[in-house]
Amino acid sequence: MSLRLSTVILPYRRWHEGGRSSWQRAEELGFHTAYTYDHLSWRSFRDGPWFGAIPTLTAAAGVTEQMRLGTLVTSPNFRHPVTLAKELISLDDISSGRITLGIGAGGNGFDATVLGQEAWTPKERADRFGEFLPLLDRLLTEGAVTERGTFYAAEEARNIPGCVQQPRLPFAVAATGPRGLRLAARYGQAWVTTGDPKLYETGTPEQSLEATRGQVGQLDKACAELGRDLAELDKILLTGFTPDRNRPLESVDAFVEFAGRHRELGFTEIVIHWPIPDSDFTADQAVFERIATEALKQLD
Repeated sequence: MSLRLSTVILPYRRWHEGGRSSWQRAEELGFHTAYTYDHLSWRSFRDGPWFGAIPTLTAAAGVTEQMRLGTLVTSPNFRHPVTLAKELISLDDISSGRITLGIGAGGNGFDATVLGQEAWTPKERADRFGEFLPLLDRLLTEGAVTERGTFYAAEEARNIPGCVQQPRLPFAVAATGPRGLRLAARYGQAWVTTGDPKLYETGTPEQSLEATRGQVGQLDKACAELGRDLAELDKILLTGFTPDRNRPLESVDAFVEFAGRHRELGFTEIVIHWPIPDSDFTADQAVFERIATEALKQLD
């Protein structure tokens, strides 16, 4: 399968002050998918503008035509499967079936406590995600759902007419641990990783590559246990969180080398952050656009 190139546009700009033009430009540049983060606020952007993912994607659907759109990623931190399903079905309809749901267990950031709760332990996050994802799958594929779980319940939840994409919009499941990888193997049309977070500060690109190779191997094992072929899943790398940091965006050649190494591991999609000045995602816009339009040709 040919490697695809996508981007993630953080929702920190007012729609009429650069937000809209970024999504339109992303389509002009030929990106396969443009994603956005689904947080209520995030890291260094916490004290500045930050807009909601679903309204942003709804607006983006109205100003683009072909490019796919999605979250990278949604989590249970402040979402409930019943309300999320209704929003996703609506968004899939508005976009004429161009939505991918990136979804994961969440973390310990601002979203984990903003509703007044204590941050969940890793086990609690995994337990909740293990209930959240199967229920969301049912809600997006069945007309009426009643279910009572430990954490989430639905009582005659109606989701008619369902998704434009059948049997539902695709899930891109973010996971690195055994439980999450099993969920990706069972419910995912794609798997998402950022590499091994333990290597971000002190690891090397070579160590990161080996760790990611190990993740692919664990996903293969999880697929085999379910009788599923690993090749059925797209494998998505969200860049910017490996020891390489932003170096792959310094030149077209640097990106081609980086992407080529990960394609050899079986990755089918590389996601790069839309440049944001004075942030962890600082990059030269002209180089970024050259990567978007030239890099994949060198990898054919």
